[in-house]
Amino acid sequence: MSLEPDAYPSPPLPPSGHDPVLLREVLSLLAPAPGKIIVDCTTGRGGHAQAIAEKLGSTGQLICLDADPRNLEFARQRLADVPCPVRFFHANFAELDEVLQAAGIPKIDGLLADLGISTNQLFEPQYGMSFSNDMPLDMRVDPRVEKTAADLVNHLREEDLANVLYELAQERCSRRIARKIGDARRLSPIITTGRLADLVRSAIPRRGGAPEKIDPATRTFLALRMAVNREMENLAALLKTAPKFFQPNGRFLVISFQSMEDRLVKQAFRTLEATGDCEILTPRPVSPLPDELAVNPRSRSSKLRAVLKK
Repeated sequence: MSLEPDAYPSPPLPPSGHDPVLLREVLSLLAPAPGKIIVDCTTGRGGHAQAIAEKLGSTGQLICLDADPRNLEFARQRLADVPCPVRFFHANFAELDEVLQAAGIPKIDGLLADLGISTNQLFEPQYGMSFSNDMPLDMRVDPRVEKTAADLVNHLREEDLANVLYELAQERCSRRIARKIGDARRLSPIITTGRLADLVRSAIPRRGGAPEKIDPATRTFLALRMAVNREMENLAALLKTAPKFFQPNGRFLVISFQSMEDRLVKQAFRTLEATGDCEILTPRPVSPLPDELAVNPRSRSSKLRAVLKK
């Protein structure tokens, strides 16, 4: 399966806190132009949004939403001088219906969803996501979410915890890890990323030969983050809801970083094509070219798919 950027050796954090992936390809497939209404429903640090806004000119409109209010505020400041009107909403893309209703927009010309988390979220302590640095075990992107990763780790039944690790990240040692966590939490609660990572590493048998390319804790952290933020459920809601808002020739783009997400997007887009509602613009997912990989190795797992509304 494809894994996300913290699985790999970490280059320096970019000045903006995150480099937008597949930017050239996004602009080509999304085709923002003056007068169009575009939704960036994972605005993050505003990298894609800024480039899109420049193409929209003074007559276009950009709707920016993100589940992370910290990053949304960063993007608000970054986009202060773009030529088109921009409206910002603290919302998950599963709430697209409510956002467009609040904005008074019945139809749109394009939508981008970048499912990867922002690089800054991996390393800033308030998010509690990194196994490279010890920090409070949280993993919530949206502060409106009630349960943290620590809540799941300390209170899920071992069987349920193992199922989360296996179903969301295909962790083959899920039962070993759940058992190790269960033994440890009976002694004291697991409340930091460092302690959790050490427990996971100790539960996975070492193999001979060359060292693993990814940290053994990668899949566990990925699965917990996805569970905390209900990422698969929210993606399914977006894929179901978004198509009804597109004008003819509207474009729907999704960038995924994990095989499960990419599979869900591929199936949804094929269904839209089979029903005659849309035309697939990317028969195969678009991946980063070598020049992008050279400057942003975190982009290596990204896959872009797009459809055109008929």
